[in-house]
Amino acid sequence: MTFVLLSLCLLPVIFVLADSRSFSIDYKNNCFQKDGKPFQYISGSIHYSRIPREYWKDRLLKMYMTGLNAIQVYVPWNFHETYFLNLANQTGLLVILRPGPYICAEWEMGGLPAWLLQKPNIILRSYLKPASEWLAELLTKMRPWLYQNGGNIISVQVENEYGSYFACDYNYMRHLHTLFRLFLGEDVILFTTDGNTDKEMICGTLEGLYATIDFGTDTNITAAFIRQRRFEPKGPLVNSEFYTGWLDHWGEKHASVDTVKVSKMLGEMLSMGASVNMYMFEGGTNFGYWNGADHDSRFRSVVTSYDYNAPLSEAGDPTDKLLAIRDVIKNFRDIPVGPMPPATPKFAYGFVTLQKVSLLDTLSPQGPVRSQYPLTFEEIKQYYGFMLYRTTLPRNVPEPTPLISPLNGIHDRAYVSVNGVYQGLMERDTALVMNVTGQQGDQLDILVENMGRINFGSYINDKKGLLGNLILGNDVLTDWSIYPLDIDTAVANGWLQAAHSGSAMEAGDGPMIYSGTLKSTGLAWDTFVKLNGWTKGQVWVNEVNLGRYWPQRGPQQTLYVPGPFLSATQPNNITVLELERAPSHRRILFMDRPQLNNTGQKT
Repeated sequence: MTFVLLSLCLLPVIFVLADSRSFSIDYKNNCFQKDGKPFQYISGSIHYSRIPREYWKDRLLKMYMTGLNAIQVYVPWNFHETYFLNLANQTGLLVILRPGPYICAEWEMGGLPAWLLQKPNIILRSYLKPASEWLAELLTKMRPWLYQNGGNIISVQVENEYGSYFACDYNYMRHLHTLFRLFLGEDVILFTTDGNTDKEMICGTLEGLYATIDFGTDTNITAAFIRQRRFEPKGPLVNSEFYTGWLDHWGEKHASVDTVKVSKMLGEMLSMGASVNMYMFEGGTNFGYWNGADHDSRFRSVVTSYDYNAPLSEAGDPTDKLLAIRDVIKNFRDIPVGPMPPATPKFAYGFVTLQKVSLLDTLSPQGPVRSQYPLTFEEIKQYYGFMLYRTTLPRNVPEPTPLISPLNGIHDRAYVSVNGVYQGLMERDTALVMNVTGQQGDQLDILVENMGRINFGSYINDKKGLLGNLILGNDVLTDWSIYPLDIDTAVANGWLQAAHSGSAMEAGDGPMIYSGTLKSTGLAWDTFVKLNGWTKGQVWVNEVNLGRYWPQRGPQQTLYVPGPFLSATQPNNITVLELERAPSHRRILFMDRPQLNNTGQKT
């Protein structure tokens, strides 16, 4: 198993003598104590999994220069890095560690690995064995980095907003508490974070874990901290997630939180002596397939950008919100002397024209899995991306005949073709019936897209693929060949570029792969790719999966391309998987600025 040795801006490579270091709660004076003196943290959340590692140090330095004295970091169980411990040794930031095992974070399945869903009827966030094994390995690695051991981790969160989950399993929380104490010792501060309701605080808190609360600018500060006090009568006031912005879902307006409200409320909390973590300080990007999803009345997938309207933009650029926050922090602590590091340079590389290069069934090197009835992604151990389900029409259907998913079993979008001719799509919760025509024996292809697993609430047991039978008229479709598609490996190995023929293949609707080349310019600066006229799909630059595009639904119109993903001296390979319809011009545009706020049609 690969480990997250987080460069959580843990300062010392040569540790300070641990005997002289302590971080504790002063219940008499309602504050934290650092080395025996009162301490108030001003922190910001940053997710290393959403930022290219080449930019980690830049982002941490910008946070430090804003005046923060701490950062808050999640550790996704399903996404481990091996690097983040030695990079920011000079920043001087303390660390609030949130190792889960569940993290939410609008991240795929809340950070839980999808292989957990192989256990039938599993109750996630209650089943102990795999979580215990993961935490035993992770926390053992983290113990040397605790502040009292000479590192910079001042506190560790147990679970995450557990009060929002239906299980309300105190035995699970007690077991986690025991594990954290076993591997981290008795001296570290262990805490919980929960939403600003009685129900969430009741189910999420536990004796022996310091109870903190989270809320944003739409909340009465006094009322929220009174609620914290009911569960934690003494000790510091703590807002563990003060929302500087919010997330976006496809088809909804771009979220925005007013800068004046954020800075005013931050100042009010700090004036009360509260310790505050700003969520997010930089959001970053849901590269690849790592976005999460929500489900209230329907499934809603989180967009690729996790810009979050945060003080640092998706590309790590200082914003007016950051400057306003820095002006507030100046009133409470000395901020570092020196200039704020500038925005990374951006470049508009212009248009690239693509050609169609591949059909999808060629991207399953191991071949199909045969099954009488459909199997899920998890049953085939294809946890992310796409699978192609193939069968034949059982009879002649000369008239439009309904293809039905009777139990809402399309998770999450299905692109339907007959004999290679695109027929249309089916979509979870919203489009469970479509008409098809054809002859007996015609090939029926259904490409199913996993749009990201639910990361919050009661529906995180979110299996993907065809979860039940499909019915054509009165016939249950059987005898499936199921192809797990490994598009990322094909891109990384250059197979799709090698398949590029001199003459462009004919255009058509439905899932197709296109490729082209962004010529080298001597620069490898950040840029943003816009797919005007394209419908929905996925983009790779060189071998990096940038994430999903969906301009027709919006609000996000561009995908962030960090400079380190590009070559300044070699041609850059561009690959696009278009799922519905490509424009006749087949061009994409590399711009020097993002477009995140343009909601398209909800189709």
